[in-house]
Amino acid sequence: MRRGLDSLVRGARIDAVEIRRESCVRLLPGGAAEFAAEVGGLRLSRLARRGKFLWAELAELEGDDAPVLALSAHLGMSGQFRIHTDVPDAHPHCRARLTLADPTLTLDFLDQRTFGYLHVEPLVPTPDGGAGGAGTPLPLLPASVAHIGRDALDPVLDAVAAARALRRGSRGIKQVLLDQTVVSGIGNIYADEALWLARVHPERPAHAVTAAQARDLLAATREVMGRALGQGGTSFDALYVNVNGESGYFSRSLEAYGRAGEPCSRCGAPLRRETIGGRSTHWCPRCQRRWSARRSGPRS
Repeated sequence: MRRGLDSLVRGARIDAVEIRRESCVRLLPGGAAEFAAEVGGLRLSRLARRGKFLWAELAELEGDDAPVLALSAHLGMSGQFRIHTDVPDAHPHCRARLTLADPTLTLDFLDQRTFGYLHVEPLVPTPDGGAGGAGTPLPLLPASVAHIGRDALDPVLDAVAAARALRRGSRGIKQVLLDQTVVSGIGNIYADEALWLARVHPERPAHAVTAAQARDLLAATREVMGRALGQGGTSFDALYVNVNGESGYFSRSLEAYGRAGEPCSRCGAPLRRETIGGRSTHWCPRCQRRWSARRSGPRS
C-alpha cells in the first residue's frame, strides 16, 4: 500500500476533503471539520510506514523537506486506499474521499468493518534517533506511532536487541510476535509462516526460546514478509488489494496458514489448527514440537 501510494500521489495537493463517515476521523476532537481544515491545501510528501501504521508527511510546498504535520492511517482489518484518475461514484464502503491536484486524482479510503481510521497529528522525534520508518529519511514519526517497535524489515532494527526482546516473559512466542511494541509489522498470517519456517511451536513460552531460535525466528519473519511484499501481499478476498484494486499472490506460497489437514511440505505430517489467544493458528505437529518443562534442558 505504501509503495503504491508513494508512486502515485507523492507531491499532490489536497484540494478538497469529504468525510462520509465521521467515525473514520474519530481521534480528532473536531471530527470531520477539523480534519478538513488541517489538511486542506497541504501537499502529500513522502509516504512512510512503520509496522501496520502508514503516514504521509504533509508539507506546504512541493519538495519541502520540513513537513508540518502527518496524515496518518491505520487500516484496521479491512481498510483500503483506492486511487482513481476520474471522480467515480463512491463505493458503499467509502469512508473518506480526498480530491488531489498536481496530479489530479481521487483518493478514497474504504473500510468495510470500520476499525480503521485517518488522523492528522504532529510529527515527533523517534525514540532512537533513527529514520521514522520505510519511505522517509527523517528521524520523525506521528505521535500516535511513537510507542510502536521498529518494523521487522526496517534496516535500522537492532536485530540483537529484538531477538533478546522476543525471549522475555511467559507468553507464547506467537503472542510476542503479534505484539507490535516488540517488533512491528508481523500479522497473524506471517507469524504462523515464520514459526513454521523456524520450526518453533506457537505456544512455546518466550522464556523457553533459545537465543539461536530467536535469531532464526527473526530471520524467518524477514524472509516471509520480504517474499510476501514481492508478491503484493496476501489476498484472500476483495478486502485485501493494492491501491489499483489488484490482488496479492503470496497466498499461493503459504506453508502453514489456512492449510489445516494438508500435509506439511517439509515432513508430510498433517498440519493442525487451533484458536490460540483468539487467533486462528496453524502449525506442523512434527516439525514444531510442543515445549515441555519436564523434558527441556538448560536454557541456552
